[in-house]
Amino acid sequence: MSWYINFNKLNKTQKLGLYMDNLTSLFDSQALFADGTSFYREPPEPDFDEEVTIRFRAGRENLDSCFLVVNDVKYPMEKIFNDRKFDYYEYTINVGTQQLFYYFEIKSAGLTFYYNSIGVLKELNNNYNFTITPGFKTPDWAKGAVFYQIYIDRFFNGDESNDVLSDEYFYIGDASVKVDDWNKYPAQMGVREFYGGDLRGVLRKMDYLQELGVDAIYFNPLFVSPSNHKYDSQDYDYIDPHVGVIIKDEGELIGRDEHGNLLYDPSAPNKDATRYITRVTDKSNLEATNSLFIKVVEEAHRRGIKVILDGVFNHCGSFNKWLDRERIYENADGYAKGAYVDKNSPYNKFFKFRTDAWPYNYSYDGWWGHDTLPKLNYEESPELVNYIMNVARKWVSPPFNADGWRLDVAADLGQSEEFNHEFWREFRRNVKEANPDAIILAEHYGDPKEWLRGDQWDTVMNYDAFMEPLTWFLTGMEKHSDEYHEDMLGNADAFFGAMGHFMSRFNTQSLFVAMNELSNHDHSRFLTRTNHRVGRTHTVGPEAANEGVDKGVLMLAVMVQMTWPGAPTIYYGDEAGVCGWTDPDNRRTYPWGKEDIDLINYHKQMINIHKRHQVFKTGSILFLKKDYNIICYGRFDRKEKIVVVINNNDYEKEIDIPVWRIGVEKGERMVREIVTDHNSYSLSTLIYEHNGGIIKFKCQPKSGAILTSIGKE
Repeated sequence: MSWYINFNKLNKTQKLGLYMDNLTSLFDSQALFADGTSFYREPPEPDFDEEVTIRFRAGRENLDSCFLVVNDVKYPMEKIFNDRKFDYYEYTINVGTQQLFYYFEIKSAGLTFYYNSIGVLKELNNNYNFTITPGFKTPDWAKGAVFYQIYIDRFFNGDESNDVLSDEYFYIGDASVKVDDWNKYPAQMGVREFYGGDLRGVLRKMDYLQELGVDAIYFNPLFVSPSNHKYDSQDYDYIDPHVGVIIKDEGELIGRDEHGNLLYDPSAPNKDATRYITRVTDKSNLEATNSLFIKVVEEAHRRGIKVILDGVFNHCGSFNKWLDRERIYENADGYAKGAYVDKNSPYNKFFKFRTDAWPYNYSYDGWWGHDTLPKLNYEESPELVNYIMNVARKWVSPPFNADGWRLDVAADLGQSEEFNHEFWREFRRNVKEANPDAIILAEHYGDPKEWLRGDQWDTVMNYDAFMEPLTWFLTGMEKHSDEYHEDMLGNADAFFGAMGHFMSRFNTQSLFVAMNELSNHDHSRFLTRTNHRVGRTHTVGPEAANEGVDKGVLMLAVMVQMTWPGAPTIYYGDEAGVCGWTDPDNRRTYPWGKEDIDLINYHKQMINIHKRHQVFKTGSILFLKKDYNIICYGRFDRKEKIVVVINNNDYEKEIDIPVWRIGVEKGERMVREIVTDHNSYSLSTLIYEHNGGIIKFKCQPKSGAILTSIGKE
């Protein structure tokens, strides 16, 4: 092994140094380290019944003994090699077929300590033990992949012929609206406003996405739906022609009288919206749109970009062909009667009805009581389960070849937790059989570990172990901009505490593919959070979201995002300086022609740095330094050693960085790759020497910096 020291090849000076290094030193808890990365667990994602070598690091000659404790069975670890600073212990076990939990017990100078995922402990806390899940692998392509989230209606209008028309149909109390001003702020009740973004728009902007450095596109829902957000699916078998292709385009809009009032039957407002009915039920439109989606995926794949679909399987929409509360499909060719329309519908058990009031039965269960979001009744309908499993397989298989699913409100699906887990096990089996390299990631708040046991989800949208702690630390704001807590702003203890706790709830392979977002379609834009203002568009107006923002703080957030374990995910337009309160203001259009070019270039540089260093994708992390408004951490493996320093203060601050903890040795130097200030960045390099493993680093006001080891002179 290359890390063994061959004593016979050393000169006298080197031998003396080695002798001095070997003198017994005081116990140093900061030297202890282990995690689930490939060096400390080899292989990191073992198969069933595979042998795994587990390693542990300690200071030179610091320990009297070291034990690996697996499922309460203690194994003595052997010290097998060392370097100038550390001893390395290891033990090899067969992992079997069941999930196992382990920690380390260490003895030094008559004292006993424990080490698990939150570090050194005097008293063991088994809630934080390391986990191995035999047979659980997450897609390698997704580890540290750069995702780009596209809310299709607001990205780019590449085909005006498919735009939703004003008065095309009726939805939640009013008619659909075609927005002609691309730069207009979304209305407070903007669910039926459409700006015209579509799949051809994405095709036309593929060069931009590739130049930005995107590895994967995550689309908010694309399936047929009456809303611009499309979380109320109408037909899981087809992409919506309004974002695709409309070949057959005939029929009438909803009429208005001489006073401008809509003319419709309140009991069935869309049964005469024949233009809409033609557009979304005619098979020529639906098949042509699916074909266009195939082209989008093919073009993305040609550029090395994956495509992730949004699956909304907890509920559908009241327009859905299975329910058909709007009576859109009642007389359409080629469609069975919906369960709302006819008690004998083949879809009757897809929903839970509380009365026998057919035809036109309003008594179905809605998610959170919303009658526009009918809850799907899986427990009483094996046919529904089978249908959704076919949907799950279909879109990740040829000819569509999507690369995975993001699952909306995934923990809510079903009527019981037991069934929920059963459903997602079956979902995983189907998806992975169809496309073993597809990713399954879920929207989830709270502890996800019950779903991350290798038989359900791969990972989650990472609110708890990324978005929330980082937002509190850098802005003091809650992620909806609904609260401001000054005691959380700059609170490094709270930041590292939250990160350490919530990261421990993941398997390592799940953490490396977790979707690390600063903003998304459900929360305020991160740039708006930097103004420390509580508000929503209906309370303070949309303009207030643009006021008092701090681009320098966003740049700090992006630096953390691109260097933290996980898959950094950019919400379209964040890189261009888009602001916005929470839903619906966060769904503003991409500002083509009015972008913040410097901010885009900064994102390109940070993505490039992220992709250049494998350590950011699969390396270890150590929290190195904390102070008010200051965090410093290291990312490292056997090849790379990198330090990230964030100063959110308005003043300069000098800190001591213990780079020895990430393996920086005597004589090694570190170079600054990039540094930011309050509104810009610089790629000018600066060399740092260390003294005894400590770098004295001057943090400039409101700045972030990345330091990379360049070895010895």
